[in-house]
Amino acid sequence: MNIALRTLPLSALILLAACDTKPTTIVGGGPVDMDAAKIKAAPPVKLPPAMLASKQYRCKDNKVVYVDWFNDGTSANFKAKKDATPVALTAPAAGQPYVGGDVTVTGAADAKSITVKQGGSSQACDA
Repeated sequence: MNIALRTLPLSALILLAACDTKPTTIVGGGPVDMDAAKIKAAPPVKLPPAMLASKQYRCKDNKVVYVDWFNDGTSANFKAKKDATPVALTAPAAGQPYVGGDVTVTGAADAKSITVKQGGSSQACDA
C-alpha cells in the first residue's frame, strides 16, 4: 500500500510531462461567413412593442370592454368580451384614434375614460 502511494505522484508527473509545453497562439478570423454581406446590408430589425397596460372599461350601456395598450403609442388590442379574439388596432400617430376592423378607440393607456365606436354606435367607457 505504501509503495502505491509513493508511485502515484510519480505517475501523475509523468502524465503531465507528456503534455505539449509550446505556447498556444489563437488567431482571429476563423471560417468565412458566407452571409455576412447580406446580414450587414439588411435593415435593422424592429421589435414588436411591449404591453404598457391591460385595462377593462365599463361603457354607458353597462358592457365591459378590454383594451391592451402597447408602449409604441400607436397600437392596441381590443376585445368586446374577456375570452374573445383580440382585434388589432393601430393609430397613424400617437394621440390619434386607434382603428381596426369595425372598432375605433379614442383615448390612451393613462386616461380614465375612452370612447369606443363599434359598428355604428359610439359610447364613453370608464376604467
